[in-house]
Amino acid sequence: MKYSNHITELIGETPMVKLNTITKKVSATILVKIESFNPGHSIKDRIGLQLINDAEKEGKLKKGGTIIEATSGNTGMGLALNAIKKGYKLICTMSDKQSKEKVDILKAMGVKVHICPTDVPADHPSSYYSIAKKLNTEIPNSFYPNQYDNLSNTKAHYLTTGKEIWEQTSGKITHLVAGVGTGGTITGCAKFLKEKNKNVKVWGIDPYGSVFKKYHETNIFDEKEIYPYMTEGIGEDIIPENVNFNLIDLFEKVSDKDAALMTRDIAKKEGILAGYSCGAALCGLMQLKNKLKKDDVVVIIFPDHGSRYLGKIFNDDWMRKNKFL
Repeated sequence: MKYSNHITELIGETPMVKLNTITKKVSATILVKIESFNPGHSIKDRIGLQLINDAEKEGKLKKGGTIIEATSGNTGMGLALNAIKKGYKLICTMSDKQSKEKVDILKAMGVKVHICPTDVPADHPSSYYSIAKKLNTEIPNSFYPNQYDNLSNTKAHYLTTGKEIWEQTSGKITHLVAGVGTGGTITGCAKFLKEKNKNVKVWGIDPYGSVFKKYHETNIFDEKEIYPYMTEGIGEDIIPENVNFNLIDLFEKVSDKDAALMTRDIAKKEGILAGYSCGAALCGLMQLKNKLKKDDVVVIIFPDHGSRYLGKIFNDDWMRKNKFL
């Protein structure tokens, strides 16, 4: 008989697929790493495993404990898979801009969810960061992984995602494109790939309303750059420790509307039902296509599945309400 002993054993080794229609005018080979093939349907399954395993080894997470994390949804799901396996309770704090599907999925997995306002500063008592930290101080035997500053996040992608990309392209990758949120994905992958070939270019995709692009170019944290935006899972109003700007060659800004429309195009033209930040990443690549040459091999990370956004970008009423259609 051939089977896995637990669903978490299926994390990683996700497929890579060539894009054909949307990118037909791009001279380079464009490949996408489809992370929705993870059992929790997102790339965050990888760090959910690493955060918990490392915390146990360091004695920060003990038997019967409660995990408390601030998340846009996918990391919560990644943590839930391993928490279920090991008998931990899980509490997630989320901003109110996240899709209803993400909240419902977490609740289906037995997670307690606290919804917090989006339009407040990161250090505001009501922010989802602050509520997570507060709950961590109030609940005995609890652990706050803090995916933003916990370098186990980067480690997960250095050990798995970056290695897989290198092997799947037979070392021919010339460009990595990824949305930047906590920074663990792009930093971990970039570290592995640049150790193999220092000439690999790493392009980070940033939504309007996030601080990354200006900080990368000027080393100035400009609060005027911060305002609410709709794209989920990427961009920040803080500088997480997992973002290593020295490993990122450039940032490209993408609008909520362009990302949403591109996400719908990916489904209709490529047959891939992908998430909001996937559309942002491909949109950023298309904006930068003139920087590519015929022999370039580009890998774009598609972090999650479109089923998370059926009530938003795949809903015509929501799209019209936000003047995207």
